[in-house]
Amino acid sequence: MSLRINDTAPNFTAQTTQGVIDFHQWIGDSWAILFSHPKDFTPVCTTELGYMAKIEPEFTKRNAKLIGLSADTVDRHGEWAKDIEETQGAAVKYPMIGDSDLAVAKLYNMLPADEVGADGRTAANNATVRSVFIIGPDKKIKLMLTYPMTTGRNFDEILRVLDSMQLTAKHKVATPVNWKHGDDVIITPAVSNEDAEKAFPGFKTIKPYLRTTPQPK
Repeated sequence: MSLRINDTAPNFTAQTTQGVIDFHQWIGDSWAILFSHPKDFTPVCTTELGYMAKIEPEFTKRNAKLIGLSADTVDRHGEWAKDIEETQGAAVKYPMIGDSDLAVAKLYNMLPADEVGADGRTAANNATVRSVFIIGPDKKIKLMLTYPMTTGRNFDEILRVLDSMQLTAKHKVATPVNWKHGDDVIITPAVSNEDAEKAFPGFKTIKPYLRTTPQPK
């Protein structure tokens, strides 16, 4: 199944390190960050899971839940978590989905539907299970990113994108290139100049289609 931004995130029931969850029910009224890994005890992923453990409070501030996935068993996740805490200095407190049968990876189009989940698979077999999904409280997919195995993900960027999405969900603005929280934003073209003056008094017109204003509070 092909997935696109604004599609409903496929729901599933799965065993995690914190018990069985129904994904949509688990999300509830929060945002969710689902990030996947091709195998437990892999070096790049170890650093990623540790970093996410360190910055989880930043996601919590933004009403966002973290959930990891690895194409391995929950038992192995528990053993891996010990290595992550030892080497990265942070304990993984968010749930990790056990996906040794590749059911969720296939559901989210990270592997072909006919791929066989069985013992003996290596991280290389599951190389495309390296995706990040941001899912909104409406259960719609807001962002999808897939990384190669040799490139560690930038989770500060995921926080930046989340800030942008939450801001633009509340106000009729968009965020420009390399925007960060507190920078000026762009007024969307759908807003007339008359309405823009009411909502964003003193906005700046660079071109008729490019109008900027301080970030709304």
